[in-house]
Amino acid sequence: MNIGDEFVVDISAIAHGGHFVARFDGRVIFVRHAIPGETVRVRITEISKSFARGDCVEVLKASPDRVLPICKYANPDGCGGCDFQHIAPAAQRLLKADVIKEQFARLAKQDVKVIVEEVPPSLGWRTRMEFTSSASGKAAMYRSRSNELIELDKCKIAHPAIDIAKVNEKRAPSGKKIDVAVGSDLKVNISIEGRENLGIINQSVKDFKFTISPTSFWQSHTSAPEVLLDAVLDFSGIRPGDHVYDLYSGVGLFASGVSRLIGANGRITMIEESESAVVDARRNFAEFTNVEIVEGKVEHALKRFVQGDIVILDPPRSGAGAKVIEQIVALEPRTIVYVACDPAALARDCATLLAQNYELA
Repeated sequence: MNIGDEFVVDISAIAHGGHFVARFDGRVIFVRHAIPGETVRVRITEISKSFARGDCVEVLKASPDRVLPICKYANPDGCGGCDFQHIAPAAQRLLKADVIKEQFARLAKQDVKVIVEEVPPSLGWRTRMEFTSSASGKAAMYRSRSNELIELDKCKIAHPAIDIAKVNEKRAPSGKKIDVAVGSDLKVNISIEGRENLGIINQSVKDFKFTISPTSFWQSHTSAPEVLLDAVLDFSGIRPGDHVYDLYSGVGLFASGVSRLIGANGRITMIEESESAVVDARRNFAEFTNVEIVEGKVEHALKRFVQGDIVILDPPRSGAGAKVIEQIVALEPRTIVYVACDPAALARDCATLLAQNYELA
Protein backbone atom coordinates (compact mmCIF):
# COMPACT_ATOMS: atom_id res chain seq x y z
CA MET A 1 0.00 0.00 0.00
CA ASN A 2 1.36 3.38 -1.04
CA ILE A 3 0.15 6.97 -0.78
CA GLY A 4 -2.03 7.69 -3.79
CA ASP A 5 -3.20 4.08 -4.21
CA GLU A 6 -6.94 3.56 -4.63
CA PHE A 7 -8.97 0.63 -3.29
CA VAL A 8 -12.63 -0.37 -3.18
CA VAL A 9 -13.69 -0.88 0.44
CA ASP A 10 -16.80 -1.34 2.58
CA ILE A 11 -17.33 1.25 5.32
CA SER A 12 -18.20 -0.14 8.74
CA ALA A 13 -18.31 2.07 11.84
CA ILE A 14 -17.62 5.69 12.63
CA ALA A 15 -14.36 6.53 14.41
CA HIS A 16 -13.65 9.39 16.81
CA GLY A 17 -12.42 12.39 14.83
CA GLY A 18 -14.81 12.51 11.87
CA HIS A 19 -13.44 9.43 10.10
CA PHE A 20 -15.03 6.12 9.17
CA VAL A 21 -13.51 2.67 9.42
CA ALA A 22 -12.70 0.37 6.50
CA ARG A 23 -10.30 -2.55 6.09
CA PHE A 24 -8.18 -3.72 3.19
CA ASP A 25 -5.91 -6.78 3.38
CA GLY A 26 -6.12 -6.66 7.16
CA ARG A 27 -5.10 -3.01 7.46
CA VAL A 28 -7.47 -0.48 9.03
CA ILE A 29 -8.13 2.61 6.91
CA PHE A 30 -9.70 5.73 8.41
CA VAL A 31 -11.75 7.28 5.62
CA ARG A 32 -13.11 10.83 5.32
CA HIS A 33 -16.31 11.73 3.41
CA ALA A 34 -17.82 8.24 3.72
CA ILE A 35 -20.80 6.83 5.68
CA PRO A 36 -21.22 3.42 7.39
CA GLY A 37 -22.79 0.86 5.07
CA GLU A 38 -21.35 2.38 1.91
CA THR A 39 -19.02 0.83 -0.65
CA VAL A 40 -16.55 3.44 -1.83
CA ARG A 41 -13.31 3.94 -3.66
CA VAL A 42 -10.73 5.32 -1.24
CA ARG A 43 -7.51 7.13 -2.12
CA ILE A 44 -4.73 6.64 0.43
CA THR A 45 -3.37 9.89 1.91
CA GLU A 46 -1.28 8.64 4.86
CA ILE A 47 0.26 5.35 5.97
CA SER A 48 1.53 4.31 9.38
CA LYS A 49 2.59 0.97 10.84
CA SER A 50 -0.83 0.09 12.21
CA PHE A 51 -3.31 1.94 9.98
CA ALA A 52 -3.78 4.19 6.96
CA ARG A 53 -5.85 7.26 6.19
CA GLY A 54 -7.71 8.04 3.01
CA ASP A 55 -10.40 10.05 1.25
CA CYS A 56 -13.54 8.71 -0.37
CA VAL A 57 -13.17 9.74 -4.01
CA GLU A 58 -16.08 7.73 -5.49
CA VAL A 59 -19.26 6.28 -3.97
CA LEU A 60 -20.15 2.91 -5.49
CA LYS A 61 -23.02 2.08 -3.12
CA ALA A 62 -24.47 5.11 -1.35
CA SER A 63 -26.06 5.32 2.08
CA PRO A 64 -29.64 6.63 2.18
CA ASP A 65 -28.26 9.24 4.59
CA ARG A 66 -25.96 10.74 1.96
CA VAL A 67 -26.82 14.29 0.83
CA LEU A 68 -25.15 16.83 -1.43
CA PRO A 69 -22.84 19.06 0.64
CA ILE A 70 -24.05 22.64 0.83
CA CYS A 71 -20.50 23.99 0.76
CA LYS A 72 -18.34 23.67 -2.35
CA TYR A 73 -15.25 23.25 -0.16
CA ALA A 74 -16.65 20.21 1.72
CA ASN A 75 -14.85 17.58 -0.35
CA PRO A 76 -11.50 15.74 -0.35
CA ASP A 77 -9.80 18.59 -2.23
CA GLY A 78 -11.41 21.31 -0.14
CA CYS A 79 -10.73 22.69 3.33
CA GLY A 80 -10.65 20.55 6.47
CA GLY A 81 -13.29 22.53 8.33
CA CYS A 82 -16.38 20.32 7.96
CA ASP A 83 -16.40 16.51 8.14
CA PHE A 84 -20.10 15.65 7.91
CA GLN A 85 -21.76 17.93 5.33
CA HIS A 86 -22.40 14.92 3.09
CA ILE A 87 -24.59 13.34 5.80
CA ALA A 88 -28.21 14.24 6.61
CA PRO A 89 -28.31 16.18 9.91
CA ALA A 90 -30.43 13.61 11.80
CA ALA A 91 -27.98 10.88 10.81
CA GLN A 92 -25.06 13.09 11.89
CA ARG A 93 -26.49 13.24 15.40
CA LEU A 94 -26.89 9.45 15.57
CA LEU A 95 -23.29 8.98 14.44
CA LYS A 96 -22.03 11.44 17.05
CA ALA A 97 -23.97 9.51 19.70
CA ASP A 98 -22.24 6.33 18.50
CA VAL A 99 -18.84 7.99 18.98
CA ILE A 100 -19.65 8.96 22.57
CA LYS A 101 -21.06 5.51 23.41
CA GLU A 102 -17.99 3.80 21.94
CA GLN A 103 -15.58 5.99 23.88
CA PHE A 104 -17.38 5.32 27.16
CA ALA A 105 -17.55 1.59 26.50
CA ARG A 106 -13.84 1.40 25.66
CA LEU A 107 -12.32 3.88 28.12
CA ALA A 108 -14.75 3.92 31.06
CA LYS A 109 -16.28 0.45 30.71
CA GLN A 110 -19.69 2.11 30.86
CA ASP A 111 -22.76 1.47 28.72
CA VAL A 112 -24.26 4.94 28.35
CA LYS A 113 -27.44 6.06 26.63
CA VAL A 114 -26.76 9.11 24.45
CA ILE A 115 -29.13 11.42 22.62
CA VAL A 116 -27.43 14.20 20.67
CA GLU A 117 -29.81 17.15 20.64
CA GLU A 118 -30.32 19.48 17.71
CA VAL A 119 -29.16 23.02 18.44
CA PRO A 120 -30.16 25.38 15.61
CA PRO A 121 -29.07 27.01 13.43
CA SER A 122 -27.33 24.32 11.37
CA LEU A 123 -25.71 26.90 9.06
CA GLY A 124 -24.33 30.35 9.81
CA TRP A 125 -23.87 29.38 13.46
CA ARG A 126 -20.17 30.03 13.99
CA THR A 127 -19.44 33.38 15.65
CA ARG A 128 -15.70 32.67 15.94
CA MET A 129 -13.62 31.88 12.85
CA GLU A 130 -9.90 31.30 12.50
CA PHE A 131 -8.35 31.76 9.07
CA THR A 132 -4.77 31.72 7.87
CA SER A 133 -3.57 34.28 5.34
CA SER A 134 -2.56 32.79 1.99
CA ALA A 135 0.44 33.85 -0.10
CA SER A 136 -1.80 36.44 -1.77
CA GLY A 137 -3.04 37.80 1.55
CA LYS A 138 -6.50 36.21 1.40
CA ALA A 139 -8.41 34.31 4.08
CA ALA A 140 -7.77 30.59 3.74
CA MET A 141 -8.19 27.34 5.64
CA TYR A 142 -6.02 24.24 5.67
CA ARG A 143 -6.86 21.04 3.88
CA SER A 144 -7.41 18.20 6.34
CA ARG A 145 -4.11 17.10 7.94
CA SER A 146 -2.17 19.24 5.50
CA ASN A 147 -0.14 22.44 5.28
CA GLU A 148 -1.86 23.35 2.01
CA LEU A 149 -4.07 26.44 2.25
CA ILE A 150 -7.41 26.70 0.43
CA GLU A 151 -8.57 30.26 -0.25
CA LEU A 152 -12.26 30.84 0.53
CA ASP A 153 -14.79 33.31 -0.77
CA LYS A 154 -17.61 32.09 1.50
CA CYS A 155 -17.97 29.86 4.55
CA LYS A 156 -21.42 28.34 5.04
CA ILE A 157 -21.05 27.78 8.77
CA ALA A 158 -19.70 31.27 9.51
CA HIS A 159 -22.10 33.79 11.03
CA PRO A 160 -23.74 35.89 8.27
CA ALA A 161 -22.06 39.01 9.66
CA ILE A 162 -18.63 37.59 8.81
CA ASP A 163 -17.77 38.94 5.36
CA ILE A 164 -14.66 37.27 3.95
CA ALA A 165 -14.24 40.08 1.42
CA LYS A 166 -13.77 42.50 4.32
CA VAL A 167 -11.33 40.10 5.96
CA ASN A 168 -9.33 40.07 2.74
CA GLU A 169 -9.11 43.88 2.81
CA LYS A 170 -6.71 43.49 5.74
CA ARG A 171 -4.12 42.01 3.35
CA ALA A 172 -2.53 40.04 6.16
CA PRO A 173 1.02 38.79 5.53
CA SER A 174 1.29 35.20 4.32
CA GLY A 175 0.88 32.55 7.01
CA LYS A 176 -0.55 34.85 9.66
CA LYS A 177 -3.48 33.75 11.82
CA ILE A 178 -6.63 35.84 11.35
CA ASP A 179 -9.27 35.67 14.09
CA VAL A 180 -12.75 36.98 13.37
CA ALA A 181 -15.43 37.29 16.06
CA VAL A 182 -19.04 38.48 16.08
CA GLY A 183 -20.66 39.78 19.27
CA SER A 184 -24.31 39.79 20.33
CA ASP A 185 -24.48 43.33 18.98
CA LEU A 186 -23.39 41.97 15.54
CA LYS A 187 -20.21 44.04 15.56
CA VAL A 188 -17.34 42.18 13.86
CA ASN A 189 -13.83 42.13 15.29
CA ILE A 190 -10.88 41.16 13.07
CA SER A 191 -7.46 40.58 14.59
CA ILE A 192 -4.21 39.40 13.01
CA GLU A 193 -1.94 37.36 15.27
CA GLY A 194 -3.85 38.79 18.23
CA ARG A 195 -3.15 42.37 17.20
CA GLU A 196 -4.92 45.09 15.24
CA ASN A 197 -7.98 44.56 17.40
CA LEU A 198 -10.99 46.74 16.75
CA GLY A 199 -11.93 46.62 20.45
CA ILE A 200 -13.63 44.27 22.88
CA ILE A 201 -16.48 41.96 21.95
CA ASN A 202 -19.88 42.44 23.59
CA GLN A 203 -21.84 39.32 24.46
CA SER A 204 -25.11 38.98 26.33
CA VAL A 205 -26.43 35.74 27.86
CA LYS A 206 -29.67 35.82 29.83
CA ASP A 207 -29.28 39.58 30.41
CA PHE A 208 -25.73 39.20 31.79
CA LYS A 209 -23.45 41.54 29.85
CA PHE A 210 -19.96 40.29 29.01
CA THR A 211 -17.09 42.24 27.51
CA ILE A 212 -14.54 39.87 26.01
CA SER A 213 -11.08 40.25 24.51
CA PRO A 214 -10.70 38.77 21.02
CA THR A 215 -8.05 36.36 22.34
CA SER A 216 -10.28 35.00 25.15
CA PHE A 217 -12.24 31.78 24.65
CA TRP A 218 -15.97 31.96 23.94
CA GLN A 219 -18.29 29.26 22.66
CA SER A 220 -18.35 29.58 18.89
CA HIS A 221 -21.91 28.35 18.24
CA THR A 222 -24.31 31.26 18.51
CA SER A 223 -26.73 29.20 20.66
CA ALA A 224 -24.16 27.28 22.72
CA PRO A 225 -23.63 29.72 25.64
CA GLU A 226 -27.30 29.73 26.62
CA VAL A 227 -27.86 26.02 25.90
CA LEU A 228 -24.81 24.99 27.95
CA LEU A 229 -25.60 27.41 30.79
CA ASP A 230 -29.14 26.02 31.07
CA ALA A 231 -27.79 22.47 31.15
CA VAL A 232 -25.17 23.25 33.82
CA LEU A 233 -27.67 25.00 36.08
CA ASP A 234 -30.22 22.22 35.58
CA PHE A 235 -27.76 19.47 36.52
CA SER A 236 -25.97 21.27 39.36
CA GLY A 237 -28.82 21.61 41.88
CA ILE A 238 -27.31 24.74 43.42
CA ARG A 239 -28.70 25.89 46.79
CA PRO A 240 -28.45 29.29 48.48
CA GLY A 241 -25.24 29.46 50.49
CA ASP A 242 -23.32 26.97 48.34
CA HIS A 243 -19.62 27.31 47.60
CA VAL A 244 -19.38 26.63 43.87
CA TYR A 245 -16.11 26.09 42.00
CA ASP A 246 -16.00 27.08 38.32
CA LEU A 247 -12.85 25.43 36.96
CA TYR A 248 -11.36 26.42 33.59
CA SER A 249 -13.84 29.25 34.02
CA GLY A 250 -12.87 31.44 31.06
CA VAL A 251 -14.60 34.81 31.13
CA GLY A 252 -17.29 33.50 33.48
CA LEU A 253 -20.18 32.09 31.43
CA PHE A 254 -21.23 29.55 34.06
CA ALA A 255 -20.45 31.85 36.98
CA SER A 256 -22.89 34.38 35.52
CA GLY A 257 -25.76 31.95 36.02
CA VAL A 258 -24.51 30.51 39.32
CA SER A 259 -24.29 34.01 40.83
CA ARG A 260 -28.08 34.32 40.68
CA LEU A 261 -28.66 31.12 42.64
CA ILE A 262 -26.17 31.09 45.53
CA GLY A 263 -27.60 34.07 47.42
CA ALA A 264 -25.77 36.57 49.59
CA ASN A 265 -24.10 33.86 51.69
CA GLY A 266 -22.92 31.80 48.73
CA ARG A 267 -19.53 31.92 47.10
CA ILE A 268 -18.01 31.29 43.67
CA THR A 269 -14.36 30.42 43.11
CA MET A 270 -13.29 30.75 39.48
CA ILE A 271 -9.95 29.31 38.37
CA GLU A 272 -8.57 30.14 34.92
CA GLU A 273 -5.12 30.03 33.34
CA SER A 274 -5.63 32.43 30.39
CA GLU A 275 -4.42 35.91 31.28
CA SER A 276 -6.83 37.65 28.88
CA ALA A 277 -9.81 35.63 30.17
CA VAL A 278 -8.92 36.50 33.78
CA VAL A 279 -8.73 40.19 32.90
CA ASP A 280 -12.14 39.92 31.22
CA ALA A 281 -13.65 38.00 34.15
CA ARG A 282 -12.41 40.51 36.72
CA ARG A 283 -14.00 43.28 34.67
CA ASN A 284 -17.27 41.37 34.20
CA PHE A 285 -17.59 40.47 37.91
CA ALA A 286 -16.13 43.65 39.41
CA GLU A 287 -19.31 44.33 41.40
CA PHE A 288 -19.70 40.79 42.75
CA THR A 289 -18.14 40.66 46.23
CA ASN A 290 -18.72 36.90 46.61
CA VAL A 291 -16.94 35.93 43.39
CA GLU A 292 -13.25 35.06 43.73
CA ILE A 293 -11.16 34.84 40.54
CA VAL A 294 -7.88 32.92 40.72
CA GLU A 295 -5.37 33.08 37.87
CA GLY A 296 -3.34 29.94 37.33
CA LYS A 297 -3.36 26.30 36.30
CA VAL A 298 -6.20 24.39 37.94
CA GLU A 299 -3.92 21.60 39.16
CA HIS A 300 -1.84 24.17 41.07
CA ALA A 301 -4.49 26.62 42.27
CA LEU A 302 -6.99 24.04 43.49
CA LYS A 303 -4.56 22.64 46.09
CA ARG A 304 -5.20 25.51 48.53
CA PHE A 305 -8.93 24.75 48.84
CA VAL A 306 -10.33 22.09 51.18
CA GLN A 307 -14.12 22.02 50.76
CA GLY A 308 -16.80 22.69 48.18
CA ASP A 309 -20.45 21.98 47.50
CA ILE A 310 -20.59 22.03 43.69
CA VAL A 311 -17.80 21.76 41.12
CA ILE A 312 -18.32 22.81 37.50
CA LEU A 313 -15.47 22.13 35.10
CA ASP A 314 -15.04 22.86 31.40
CA PRO A 315 -11.50 21.70 30.61
CA PRO A 316 -9.66 21.92 27.28
CA ARG A 317 -9.70 19.12 24.73
CA SER A 318 -7.12 17.09 26.67
CA GLY A 319 -9.48 16.84 29.63
CA ALA A 320 -8.87 17.49 33.32
CA GLY A 321 -6.69 14.45 34.00
CA ALA A 322 -6.44 12.18 37.04
CA LYS A 323 -4.54 14.72 39.16
CA VAL A 324 -7.22 17.40 38.88
CA ILE A 325 -10.04 14.87 39.30
CA GLU A 326 -8.47 13.64 42.54
CA GLN A 327 -8.19 17.23 43.80
CA ILE A 328 -11.86 17.80 42.95
CA VAL A 329 -12.87 14.65 44.84
CA ALA A 330 -10.86 15.84 47.86
CA LEU A 331 -13.23 18.84 48.10
CA GLU A 332 -16.06 16.33 48.70
CA PRO A 333 -18.59 18.11 46.47
CA ARG A 334 -22.05 16.61 46.38
CA THR A 335 -22.26 17.22 42.61
CA ILE A 336 -19.72 17.58 39.80
CA VAL A 337 -20.91 18.97 36.47
CA TYR A 338 -18.47 18.21 33.64
CA VAL A 339 -18.75 20.12 30.35
CA ALA A 340 -16.57 18.39 27.74
CA CYS A 341 -15.47 19.13 24.19
CA ASP A 342 -13.84 15.73 23.62
CA PRO A 343 -15.64 12.43 24.32
CA ALA A 344 -12.45 10.41 24.83
CA ALA A 345 -11.13 12.82 27.49
CA LEU A 346 -14.57 12.88 29.13
CA ALA A 347 -14.70 9.07 29.27
CA ARG A 348 -11.20 8.84 30.76
CA ASP A 349 -12.00 11.41 33.46
CA CYS A 350 -15.34 9.75 34.20
CA ALA A 351 -13.52 6.44 34.70
CA THR A 352 -11.40 8.15 37.37
CA LEU A 353 -14.52 9.57 39.05
CA LEU A 354 -16.28 6.21 38.97
CA ALA A 355 -13.28 4.69 40.74
CA GLN A 356 -13.71 7.38 43.43
CA ASN A 357 -17.32 6.24 44.07
CA TYR A 358 -19.02 9.00 42.12
CA GLU A 359 -21.98 7.96 39.98
CA LEU A 360 -22.56 9.04 36.39
CA ALA A 361 -25.96 10.64 35.87
